[in-house]
Amino acid sequence: MELSKRIQAMQESPIRKLVPLAEQAKKKGLSVIHMNIGQPDVKTPKAFKQAINAFDVDVIAYSFSQGEPALLMAIADYYQKSGIAFAPEDILVTNGGSEALIFAIYATCDAGDEILIPEPFYTNYNGFSKPANVQAVPITTKSEEAFCLPKKEEIESLITERTKAILFSNPGNPTGAVYTQEELMMLADIAKKHDLYLIADEVYREFVYDGLSFTSMASIPGVEDRVVIVDSISKRFSACGARIGSLASKNQVLIASVLKLCQARLCVPTLEQVGAIELYKLGLDYFQEVKEEYDWRRNIVYEGVNQIAGAMCKKPRGAFYVVVDLPVEDADDFARWMLADFSYEGATLMVAPAAGFYATKGLGANQIRLAYVLEEDQLRRGLKVLEEALKAYPARKA
Repeated sequence: MELSKRIQAMQESPIRKLVPLAEQAKKKGLSVIHMNIGQPDVKTPKAFKQAINAFDVDVIAYSFSQGEPALLMAIADYYQKSGIAFAPEDILVTNGGSEALIFAIYATCDAGDEILIPEPFYTNYNGFSKPANVQAVPITTKSEEAFCLPKKEEIESLITERTKAILFSNPGNPTGAVYTQEELMMLADIAKKHDLYLIADEVYREFVYDGLSFTSMASIPGVEDRVVIVDSISKRFSACGARIGSLASKNQVLIASVLKLCQARLCVPTLEQVGAIELYKLGLDYFQEVKEEYDWRRNIVYEGVNQIAGAMCKKPRGAFYVVVDLPVEDADDFARWMLADFSYEGATLMVAPAAGFYATKGLGANQIRLAYVLEEDQLRRGLKVLEEALKAYPARKA
């Protein structure tokens, strides 16, 4: 018997595929420093667990398919405070941002259609598109240009009669790029001209540095009916395992259509929604201390990487990731080698090879993504392991 072409076409996670090697390294007694995945070590606010513990009911019943009304209201209040005009009826609660992405793709594209995505991009954009038989068409951005969007004409040259949407993360994963209002207005102009949807993944909205201000795609005038906002509590409140996300749009036909998908999967877990309500009540001031911590870590990694012979990165402006150019030809092999064959003072390092973040074959082969989600001592230790590993790596480029 054969498996479906759908599942065979699906991409393996470049972030998680090295887990077996990491587990083997731990069994050998090594400390594995995880800079491979966006799992923050910032403590989840106590309000989340306190709300769940206080939820005293005899039966944990199904929630509403669109989400608990109190959570929808809390999310809408959060958006209003952020200057984004979403009402509860514009929002659907999802099982993490991942389900919101899947639903957005299903709602806007048919099999054989295309979505433009600036690359490098979050790997699951490709992973979610492939099973739907939707083609991810890359808009290539470059590390030496800080992963800014290319000119309008270059983006428009990629559009065909099958193009249905532009999907992007802002701030960016894996790049840390933050799009300017001018870049977003350019995308809006393209969407209006070519009748496209704009799917904006804004889960890192709060994490913008160097005095930059974040502009939501939902605040750009004239494209309200084209914009779909994907969101999540995972990074915002350091609650990745809670799996609470959302999809928001002023397009009520789209919202009503996505609700059918929500009904098909019944509902999002009730207890996690109860906890998420309290998280959204924390207010915007909660993020200041968290952002300052990530900014501190960003500077450590940026300065540390650029002090390593042969390594280079541009300073990320948002999120908590950085793409690093290494003096190697195959960063995937280097990442495997570090876990399987290298250690320094009892530790080794787990990174995410960057080739899996690109759709264009051959790009990113010499790059890795680092996540600065660990405390200072662990980050500095990880950077030292990286430096020593590059010195010892047999296939290092001269």
